[in-house]
Amino acid sequence: MPKVKVGFVGVGGIAAVHMRNIAKNPDATIAAVCDIAEENARRAGEEYGATAYTDFDVMLSIEKLDALFICVPPFAHGDMEEKAARLGIHLMVEKPVGLNIESVENKYEAIKNAGILCATGYCLRYLDTVAIAKEFLSGKEIAMVRGYYLTSFVKTPWFRQMEKSGGQLVEQATHIVDLMRYLAGDIVSVSAQMNLHVLKDIPGMNIPDVSSIDFTFATKAVGHLDCSLTQTDHRMGVEVLGNGFRVEVNGKDVTIIDGEKTTTYTSKVDFYEIQDHAFIDAVKTKNKDFILSSYENGLKTLHVTLAANRSNEKGKIVQL
Repeated sequence: MPKVKVGFVGVGGIAAVHMRNIAKNPDATIAAVCDIAEENARRAGEEYGATAYTDFDVMLSIEKLDALFICVPPFAHGDMEEKAARLGIHLMVEKPVGLNIESVENKYEAIKNAGILCATGYCLRYLDTVAIAKEFLSGKEIAMVRGYYLTSFVKTPWFRQMEKSGGQLVEQATHIVDLMRYLAGDIVSVSAQMNLHVLKDIPGMNIPDVSSIDFTFATKAVGHLDCSLTQTDHRMGVEVLGNGFRVEVNGKDVTIIDGEKTTTYTSKVDFYEIQDHAFIDAVKTKNKDFILSSYENGLKTLHVTLAANRSNEKGKIVQL
């Protein structure tokens, strides 16, 4: 079977990780790369033997791609998904999938109507340890979910602008919101308090540096998430509590406390690599079951994070 011909739009940051993984996959080849920064596009093209472009439309008009990784900032998607979908190109869209719900819902309809496969970059779902946690929680009644994403300030200029990134919750801690949803089910209401408190002297900064968000799940479980940009180290995780049990996701590792028994599982996989290979397997076999986070899922997680922003702005609970 011919190799899956893959293209990339956006070659910086997370795209570099995806490109390394696809280059190692025996069933795929990187055929084309595109970036508005010509030097970056040229460098990536030379490294992976791909044709380099600075114009997305030109790349689509020339290349016959099977799959496309969209790795641009959340404000820069434009109509890339719709154009690729019309050509029958399967998509891997990095998170968050956008900043405007109406626009993202239109993209979802275009993807559905085209019948293409579309994954989104919620990579924590691919952890071997998270699979163990999810299996343990299956059928159990969850009472509470606690999450945290505590890290340092990101110096990328667009990240500090709310209109371009959506803030830390939408752009970074979205991973934890998604993991909370993956383990505990859909979220139906959100209440948030956010503030730009101690980093307000950073030029151009208008996103919160501290956020505290409460959730209610469809199961009636309650949840909470803290995120901050004020730390020098990086910590993230989720705790899921029930009657007599607790599941702790600490970074990539998982500890399960079940009654008096405690078991810790250490991850043995590169979750980015597992995610990317699963996407290629899905494209190759036309089997969506390889994909653990669809575009619909990315849309649902975006609904939650944007609802939290609205809750903070309006000072009230937002129902989903």
